[in-house]
Amino acid sequence: QVQLVESGGGSVQVGGSLKLSCEVSGGTISNYRMGWYRQAPGDDRQFVAGINQSGTYYSDSVKGRFTVSTDTATNTAYLQMNNLKPEDTAVYYCTAIGSTDYWGQGTQVTVSS
Repeated sequence: QVQLVESGGGSVQVGGSLKLSCEVSGGTISNYRMGWYRQAPGDDRQFVAGINQSGTYYSDSVKGRFTVSTDTATNTAYLQMNNLKPEDTAVYYCTAIGSTDYWGQGTQVTVSS
């Protein structure tokens, strides 16, 4: 059974940085397209960033500030978040997309001014 565990969330001030990690167990990360989504209170879950063999993809709201990557040696996906804004506050979820899609439990990111 594939499991995803996110970590690295927390509270930061505007302009700060955080790096989220998503450790994949029970499967090989290179077999999946990896994605990051976020959900703010009262909102639907929204796409943030993704990575596959073709490259990386970002929502317009985070392009130029966030960087998604994977490390096949540690079977981990990362989301580096720089220049954080209050509107980035949300629960961030990692997903592995393949013949079956898997989701992590989420990690809270709070950006305060």
